[in-house]
Order: sequence, then C-alpha cells, then structure tokens
Amino acid sequence: MDESKLYNALLKSQEERRQQALKEGEASPDNNFRTERPYAGSTSARSEWAGIISGHAELPPTLYDASVSLAQIENPRPWSREQLRERKILYPGMPNKAIMDAYREIRIKLRDQASDKRFTVMLSSLGGNMASTLTAYNLAASFALDAQTSALLIDCDPYDKELPNLVSTPMDYGVTDFVSDPSLSVKQILYPSGVDRLSIIPAGTQASSAVELFSATRMKDLMTELRGRYPDRCIVINAPPFRDSTEARILVRYADQVVFGVPFGQVNGEEIMDCVDALGLDKFSGLIFQE
Repeated sequence: MDESKLYNALLKSQEERRQQALKEGEASPDNNFRTERPYAGSTSARSEWAGIISGHAELPPTLYDASVSLAQIENPRPWSREQLRERKILYPGMPNKAIMDAYREIRIKLRDQASDKRFTVMLSSLGGNMASTLTAYNLAASFALDAQTSALLIDCDPYDKELPNLVSTPMDYGVTDFVSDPSLSVKQILYPSGVDRLSIIPAGTQASSAVELFSATRMKDLMTELRGRYPDRCIVINAPPFRDSTEARILVRYADQVVFGVPFGQVNGEEIMDCVDALGLDKFSGLIFQE
C-alpha cells in the first residue's frame, strides 16, 4: 500500500471511530465536550418501579450522580417553618440548635457504622406505651437535610396514629395493604412528606395481620426493591415497641442497624441490657433518649 492510500485509510478509520463514539455518548471537541456519557445500565430493561414518586415518565437514576435521583423526589405541599415548628419536625435554622446538632451527631455515627452508602436503620421504643414515630420521622429528616442524600421513612407501626399529622399529603394505602394485595403498586403507597428529599410509606390498614404480613415473601421483596432503587437513599423503619411486640422482632431482619428509643423514666438499665441481648450486638447501634 502506497503512502497516500495508507493516509486515506487512517483518516477513514479515525472518522468511523469518531462517529461511533458520538453514537455512544462520548464527548468531542466539536461540541465543546458537552455531550454526556449514557448513564450506567441505560441499555437494560427499565424497572416497573421507576417513577414511584412523581408518576411522571423519567429516567432511572444514575449510579454516580445523586442529583438525578434526588430530582425525582417531589414535594408538592412543603411544610412552612411555622408548621414544622408546631409539629416538632427538624428544619434548617430551627431555634433549638441543640436538637438539630444531636440528630446530626446520630446521623454521622450511623453513617460511620454503615458498610454501604445506602443502609436501613430500624428505630423501636423500649417503652411499652410510647411510640417512636416522631423520633423516626426526625431521624429520616436529618438524613434528608443532606442535599446529596434522599431518605425514606417506612412506618411499620400500624397501632400508632401519629404519622398523618407529620405528613403534608393525605395518605391511604400502606405497607400492610401492599403486602396483602398483589394488585397494589409501590407508587400507591409512597407519599411526599412535606420535607424535601424525604418520602413516606405509611403502615397501612391491616393492623390485625401485621405479624403474618411482615413475615411474608412480598414484604421481603418490597424491602429489597426499596433498598436497591436509589444508591443515595437511607431508609428508616419505624417499628412498634420492641419489648411488647412480635412485629418489631420480625422487622429486625430488614435492618442493617437498630436503634432503641428510651423514654425518660420508663426503662431501667437492666431492661435495656435485656433488650440489647435479645437483639444481638451485631445490629445494635445505640440509644436515643425520648422525652
């Protein structure tokens, strides 16, 4: 091959590679490198659970850009600062900085103990008659305060009725309804909370069957899917009181870490140690003292 033919062949090969790169999303000097690479997994089948927040058509989140998935989490009815203060919900710039700092410290410690960026924390009160709903909500809200993280609160205490007062959107179906009714989709049990980047799944209406439902295969599949849907999500499970409910013992299997709420003056040290022993040290992460 003479030099002119070799030169032309090289030019043709370079042009073919350039065109192929453009088709695959590679950036080039011609467009000032504005073209983005396709997101990971873009050629795979789209999960039927995509769009569970907004109901609009959108792309699945990438594995490397939290802003894509976080942008999908809508907050159509945000709480005002006054409403947050009335409900004792955390918010940036709240007057009681000590409470905000305490939740930030808990968030840091839980993240330090987690082996993955996404993890699941279960919160359960050790008081027989004291629910942990507000504490669990604020724990989830503390994760959502981080602009690079989304949070999901799954209420698994069907006996407590405090959650509707903390959520700005009316709620219908929940976890127990989803597990008992295969016709329900995840988007029918997932609600915006009123707090940016925080979504809510209520407990549902099937309280009498909660033990069986939390043990069901469909419950396991739900938790697996929710955990894997976003790489930047922290999940908080609100469980019934640990000492007096079978449900809390079952829900432990879905959590990476467990935190006990300790109501002031209701539980002594020996009772706390008995609960820690029953749980096991591999998942126990600490105590939150409740007023």
